[in-house]
Amino acid sequence: MLQDMCVLVTARSFGRHDPSLRTELEAQVGEVRYNPTGNTLVADEVLPLLKDCHGYIAGVDEVPARVLEAAKHLKVISRYGVGVDRIDLDAAQRLGIVVTNTPGANSGSVAELTIGLMLCLARQIPEAAQAVRAGIWPRMAGLCMEGKTIGLLGFGSIGKLVARRLAGFNARVLVNDPKLHPGECPEFEVTPCSRDDLLAQADFLSLHLPATDATRGMVNASFLRNMKAGAYLINTARGELIDEGALLAALESGRLRGAALDVFSHEPPDPSNPLLNHPNVLATPHIAAHADGATNAMGRLSLQDCLAVLKGEEPQYRVI
Repeated sequence: MLQDMCVLVTARSFGRHDPSLRTELEAQVGEVRYNPTGNTLVADEVLPLLKDCHGYIAGVDEVPARVLEAAKHLKVISRYGVGVDRIDLDAAQRLGIVVTNTPGANSGSVAELTIGLMLCLARQIPEAAQAVRAGIWPRMAGLCMEGKTIGLLGFGSIGKLVARRLAGFNARVLVNDPKLHPGECPEFEVTPCSRDDLLAQADFLSLHLPATDATRGMVNASFLRNMKAGAYLINTARGELIDEGALLAALESGRLRGAALDVFSHEPPDPSNPLLNHPNVLATPHIAAHADGATNAMGRLSLQDCLAVLKGEEPQYRVI
């Protein structure tokens, strides 16, 4: 039965560190199609690839209702990652398409990049390395994270691992999450507080929230005005959380000292996006989950759940 089926894989790092994932998938189904562009796909690019597929191991592509309605044979979207905000879940449910994801598989990798970006901002590591390569030997004054206040907005699996990794820095860690259980705070050495207090006190503010109707664009002009003057903003979550125009204005006014962005509202961002060339912005190409351990775990879970649904079995991590 599987040999009559076709699976589309658009997650760019699927099988990169563990080729057996591709080998296993190709051995079990009749046809496997891979992302032909190497980029995140928009709806018009997904539609012709997905049209006659039965399974879909998806990256962060745009999958609106019109794409799902055209995919007459599609049984499962197995999301290679956690966020499902770019999939029309209502349409998927209406059409009887199962959607799964891979919770926790990339949490450690994202947490590590978050810490790395904080250190790069605090110590100006990219600028220092570039200066030395240019033959310059500057004495650059950085910031110690020790003794600073770090705010985590969102305290799910990634936020918790960021806090655990921050424990050795002797920093004060504030968290805000409506689902926070007070009993978790001593375990992770964090202090709960309101969002307003977190914004006002954090020297480094890190976002760890999904993109929902309530969070899209939440980092707007008002939000940024309420942040501590001279603070740094780090986003390894979703680009849609930030009003990029408002962020640019806050950087240009000096309200924020800098920002590290691994995600953008449109990916890849337009080369003319002024944030990319701003001297106080460190931009990376959505690489938080792209480490060997994370990609292997995401690949294995997404493969298992995709094949389970195609076999008529219940997947481990069903979203709908």
